[in-house]
Amino acid sequence: MPYDLLIVGGGINGCAIAREASLAGLSILLVEKDDLAGHTSSASTKLIHGGLRYLETWQFRLVREGLHERERLLEAAPHLIRPMTFVLPHAHAVRPWWMVRAGLYLYDLLAGQSSLPRSRSLHPSDTAFTDPLAGEHRGFVYSDAWVDDARLTLANARDAAAHGTEIATRTALISAVRTGDLWQAKLSDGRVVEARCLVNAAGPWVRTLLDSLAIETRSQVRLVKGSHIVVPRLFEGDHAYILQQPDRRIVFAIPYEGGFTEIGTTDVSVERPEDAVCSPEEIQYLCDAVNRYFTRQTTPADVAWNWSGVRPLHDDGATKAQAVTRDYVLELDDEGAPLLSVFGGKITTARALAEEAMEKIGPLLGIEPRCRTRARVFPGGAIAGFDRHLAQVRARWPFLGEDRSRRMAHAYGSQLGEMLHDIHDEAGMGAPLGAGLTEVEARWMHACEWARTPEDVLFRRSKLGLHMTAAERDAFAKYWAATFA
Repeated sequence: MPYDLLIVGGGINGCAIAREASLAGLSILLVEKDDLAGHTSSASTKLIHGGLRYLETWQFRLVREGLHERERLLEAAPHLIRPMTFVLPHAHAVRPWWMVRAGLYLYDLLAGQSSLPRSRSLHPSDTAFTDPLAGEHRGFVYSDAWVDDARLTLANARDAAAHGTEIATRTALISAVRTGDLWQAKLSDGRVVEARCLVNAAGPWVRTLLDSLAIETRSQVRLVKGSHIVVPRLFEGDHAYILQQPDRRIVFAIPYEGGFTEIGTTDVSVERPEDAVCSPEEIQYLCDAVNRYFTRQTTPADVAWNWSGVRPLHDDGATKAQAVTRDYVLELDDEGAPLLSVFGGKITTARALAEEAMEKIGPLLGIEPRCRTRARVFPGGAIAGFDRHLAQVRARWPFLGEDRSRRMAHAYGSQLGEMLHDIHDEAGMGAPLGAGLTEVEARWMHACEWARTPEDVLFRRSKLGLHMTAAERDAFAKYWAATFA
């Protein structure tokens, strides 16, 4: 029997479409040539937001949709997504005070009924926000949310798989041709499969796939690299900063993994997806960006980790990379077996993108285009508030300790009970593998989360590689090869 959908691409968009379509009862095969969230979807700034700066380019619909999705996602994945306060200093401002104030007011207005606090001006009593800053202390405070982007992608995939989607990682689409009402596709695992509809969610490779299929399209893709660095903590607290730069860009400084600060992002046009490498020039740019604001200075020598992702933006003809729209475009080719191609998109609006995708292809497959995910909780999200959930985790498994219990409660939410249901002490966790990782968790990632390499575990399913020594990472790689070869 043919599949209803063959989805190419295991990033956030492909996994979100699989989730929406599987809940509609479609049979789905999703193929990903590398790991789930192996590229752009694990290389974001890790924010769920409307995009305050998009107001400057009049992208009101995108901002409004993002802010409404922010509210839905906070409820659907409270273990992976958490509210965050952002401080916007007005020092080094390239926009007048009234313009920033008006933009924040519009941001609040577009959010509608939100659970997050409204924006306000910095107060003299906000010393926790202003003490890390050098220079003047005028500015603003507003709210958005932080997300574990790779695990949110994984949550979409797990929900899709629970409703019948077959997910094949490390499996590339070799070729595909239309044969009557079906697509016939050859895969790198040797299979030849048929599908009623092909979904091109290949991200930065969206146009490459279209070219390989000899499909003509009016849409173009603009590849824009965004790089981030991680340095030792520049400030105390759980709040973040949004920093205006002389080139009119903004750079975020965000608490990261306890003892670090994430700094990003850049906007650099590139020619190929493979150009997703953080350059020395970008590292220096990001160091300079935060050094304009903080009393605690940083240098390239302080960088503990970096990542870079290529955003596949829909090319709307904008001349500057930072001006290219972050909105998405879904292009349907229904000359024969249908083909849906996804251009653009971002983490925040992936669920809405999937809903729109089903509106386009559902009728062609005999499915009523009705949204099934707006109020649906993600796997692990069935908790009554994170603080209460954490207290329950610590009461049930006290041997996990303060740091590990918090990390695992965030990563797995209510599904932590499935992993540790018959474990009563530290001995039951198996051999320690470094930075709090044990055999039980590693085996769970392999069996339930499609982890196939040490990097999948240490830098996507978790960020424990950042907390390990080089010797510990090497030892884990040897354990993984010996256990799962």
